[in-house]
Amino acid sequence: MKKYIIQTSLALILFSSLILSCSDEFVNEDPPYAIDSENYFNSKTDYENALIGAYDLLQSSYINVLLGEIASDNTLSGGESATDVVGIQQIDDMIHTPVNSNLKDIWNWMFAGVYRASYILEFKDKTDFEGKNQIIAEARFLKAYYNFELAKWFGSIPIKVDKRFSVSDVTTIPRSSVADVYANIESDLLFAIDNLNPVASQQGRATKGAAQALLGKVYLYQNKFVNASNVLENLILEGNYSLVSNYNTIFENAGENGPESVFEIQYFDGQGAGFGCLQCSEGNVAVGFNGIRNYNGPNFDSGFSFNLPTQTAYDAYEVGDNRRDVAILNIVTWAAANNATYGQGYKHTGFFNRKYLPRQGDSNIGDQNLTNPNNYRAIRYADVLLMAAEAFNRGGINDNKARTYLNLVRRRAFGDLNHDISASGAALTDFILSERRLELMGEGHRFFDLVRTNRAVGTIPGFTAGKHEIFPIPFEEIQFSNGNWQQNPNY
Repeated sequence: MKKYIIQTSLALILFSSLILSCSDEFVNEDPPYAIDSENYFNSKTDYENALIGAYDLLQSSYINVLLGEIASDNTLSGGESATDVVGIQQIDDMIHTPVNSNLKDIWNWMFAGVYRASYILEFKDKTDFEGKNQIIAEARFLKAYYNFELAKWFGSIPIKVDKRFSVSDVTTIPRSSVADVYANIESDLLFAIDNLNPVASQQGRATKGAAQALLGKVYLYQNKFVNASNVLENLILEGNYSLVSNYNTIFENAGENGPESVFEIQYFDGQGAGFGCLQCSEGNVAVGFNGIRNYNGPNFDSGFSFNLPTQTAYDAYEVGDNRRDVAILNIVTWAAANNATYGQGYKHTGFFNRKYLPRQGDSNIGDQNLTNPNNYRAIRYADVLLMAAEAFNRGGINDNKARTYLNLVRRRAFGDLNHDISASGAALTDFILSERRLELMGEGHRFFDLVRTNRAVGTIPGFTAGKHEIFPIPFEEIQFSNGNWQQNPNY
């Protein structure tokens, strides 16, 4: 089993292990371990091993995806009862506070990722070797990815350019403005675009296309529509990605790392998980959480029945849209057709997130519910097309291009040309944003799409303007800062 480190807070993030797993294809062995980090980075192998550690924190982002749905109008918390993972229940009800273990996990684990990527960058000039810029570019992509997650969830965050955080920094380094955080992310991604290969040397590694797509999303979150349209169209025109013809195949194991995958987080059914250390899992923990409670039947394994799609989400699909039954499992219909049985947990809706349900046939070494091998499709080409459509439309740049990219996604969904959208202007914006919900259902994007387009109020039950756009900084971090950081508004 690969070694793993638990980071408990920004103030306590100390680099004590480089050794973390990545995927079935990426690295499957323990690299050498050096306790004296200041004397590290003497060879290409040292940089590669440190990069493995930086990649591995991606696996812990399962909680970001799970809560990105539950915080939105797409799904309800679920679970066994109202006290089953209280932090999740609070976020679903929009009553979360700075004392929330799940939000603390996002803060801790994403900052741990920033720390590990920054460790490489701090020593980027120590040793020269062939292919070094590729490694540095991957480290910059990862730092940008983790910082973007933190900015989405918490707004302004502390930034330390190309340096690791030290214990004392929490009391001396202020939280940077959101604009400065995004500027740092953009800088890292621009370097990555210039230095990453279009084709990954190993599955799971960042590519030029992944950096372009992430930069386009970062621009879109700031309403920099011209910048977004430029970088996303360049990505589209380069022709390295395509829509999979059959939407149903994307989320099966055989569909992993396919032609539509721009960036995919790798998981496998290895040991390492336990409820005392969920981030230690080599598997996708969210999959077991999504699973059908007490299920007995074909195709799927059982799970904890969290993240339950709502009736409204199910009904949002038009007649003939092939995505509905891929994204959402209607358990009543399924059970009747397949002689299956199941239990009903808290807030049972009759629906489950089918994209990320545990599949039968996985070896699931260890706890079945915590070691599922389903990869997370972090950035799909369909997302790129819809982001490009949004940028061209909302920026008032070119509605014709916006319709073209939107309709490529819709033609795959319906299997015909009869459902093309011909609208322009604000009406086209509505169609694009609606399409994002349908196409990306269950993938963790909905809450942030609603917030960044100012559509969360009145859509997400309990959402309060001026408060719920971002989440509270964990209580411990405010304490550790000794007055250096202020809590987010209204928490």
